[in-house]
Amino acid sequence: MDMNDLVLVSVDDHLVEPPDLFDQHIPAKYADDVPKLIQRADGTDAWVFEGQEATNVGLNAVAGRPPDEYGAEPTKLSEIREGCYDVHQRIRDMNANGVAAALNFPSFPQFCGQYFARAKDKDLGLAVLRAYNDWHIDEWCGTYPGRMIPQALPPIWDPQLMAEEVHRVAKKGCHAVSFSENPTKIDYPSLHDPHWDPFWQACCDENTVVNLHIGSSSSVVITSVDAPIDVMITLQPINIVQAAADLIWSPAVRKFPDLRFALSEGGIGWVPYFLERIDRVYKMHKAWTHQDFGGKLPSEVFLERVALCFIDDAFGVEARDHLNLDMVNWECDYPHSDSTWPLAPESLHSYLEGVPDSDIDKITHENALRLYSFDMFGKADKRDLTVGALRAQAGDVDLGYRSSARLKKTGSDTVTVMDLARQLPAAAE
Repeated sequence: MDMNDLVLVSVDDHLVEPPDLFDQHIPAKYADDVPKLIQRADGTDAWVFEGQEATNVGLNAVAGRPPDEYGAEPTKLSEIREGCYDVHQRIRDMNANGVAAALNFPSFPQFCGQYFARAKDKDLGLAVLRAYNDWHIDEWCGTYPGRMIPQALPPIWDPQLMAEEVHRVAKKGCHAVSFSENPTKIDYPSLHDPHWDPFWQACCDENTVVNLHIGSSSSVVITSVDAPIDVMITLQPINIVQAAADLIWSPAVRKFPDLRFALSEGGIGWVPYFLERIDRVYKMHKAWTHQDFGGKLPSEVFLERVALCFIDDAFGVEARDHLNLDMVNWECDYPHSDSTWPLAPESLHSYLEGVPDSDIDKITHENALRLYSFDMFGKADKRDLTVGALRAQAGDVDLGYRSSARLKKTGSDTVTVMDLARQLPAAAE
């Protein structure tokens, strides 16, 4: 398939919340109590809610910065590319990258709304969380119908409230919810506990996918205190194997046969060995561990129930015959440092040679649209959503590096996709 004919849907991007997100969605009685973005004495920005500060304004939102400036920052909106928090500019950045649609994870509330869950006033916490979801669905996703896949945050402190929120947002067309890869790390019951059953049932009822993003346990992989950060960056995606093992041996996947999970930003290259291992464990130990998959192997259940997501995984694509291609999805990870923006089509296409067009379509968009019940083609013709068609609308988008210090271009001329693509082989060396 020609690169310009690809239709790309990313199941894992990120947004940085704008200061006015609660203005139109919070009940009047809570209007003065919502989280507020403040500037601190040192010039950095922070969200404040019930006296607690969330300094994650735009963690690792480094799109457009020179690679030698990558880090856990930025610490204020003025250091961030506008497409991170302005939906109009985000669509332009998506067009420049040839991305037709994207699902976005939050920043300051954390992956499963932990910031709101820590509210002392739980009624206020619930009101703020629902206002956030309404902003995300109605404004961030609703401004450009067919371009953003909606995703909700759950009121994680109460499984019944979680179920109610899943039902509520499903009526608004949202069939994705973010949850924790290991809720015990954030002081909640494990994936093996029936505590979550009302939530699981609601997700089944509404055909809602439960997204488990790496880092959603509010913890990172640290081997030793003196290990370089490269160790953490290397292990973080692969470490989602722990969530995969938790899922397959938990009762949830058997008790709720319609429940679907996604391992967001987890990669796919490690999965074939994992499948081999869980089948061996089952065959060797089921007599005394008493696991029962109803006549199936655990690998079969895993492949049926768990969606896999990758950014840049040539080996995983090569090993696709060992996976269920109906559950494999591509992701861009804009605006983080692992992202392939703005050269995602070039990066992906470099290892699609020899892959049948039907398989490419599944990986790049068909699976995502089906899993998340998202009607992208009902809003626009497929021919207008290809890489080539979208990039034709984005010739004036400046993709040149902008230093974090003053966010100015390093050069005097606008840098285009073609300019960057010419540098791709050199950048890979």
